[in-house]
Amino acid sequence: MEKKKIVIVEDELMLAEMYRDKLVRAGFDVYSAFDAEEGIISIKEIKPDLVLLDILLPRKNGVGLLGQIRKDPEISETPVIAFSNYDDTETKNEAKELGAKEYLIKTNYTPQEIVDKIREHLK
Repeated sequence: MEKKKIVIVEDELMLAEMYRDKLVRAGFDVYSAFDAEEGIISIKEIKPDLVLLDILLPRKNGVGLLGQIRKDPEISETPVIAFSNYDDTETKNEAKELGAKEYLIKTNYTPQEIVDKIREHLK
């Protein structure tokens, strides 16, 4: 069975590495991008099974990137889980309207719980 591919878009290197390690150990192929520009390039090249997307990114935020994903016919159907410590109702609603499967507050979930959420959406 082919491994599922995940792209993590997260600008905090330590967090990106921690989630990457956790997901690799869980059996996923994992690719990292550290900002929206890198993220869109990776997503178009890799065509992942799911994107784990931080909302607070340098220059263009995760909601902007999510909008870009949804407008691109090649990748518009890619499932996206938004995850952030930015607990803002308006931003959450915007992400949901753009089709984010979930909007997870990082501090409310252990890395393992985030892996479990990813698995749920890849069934």
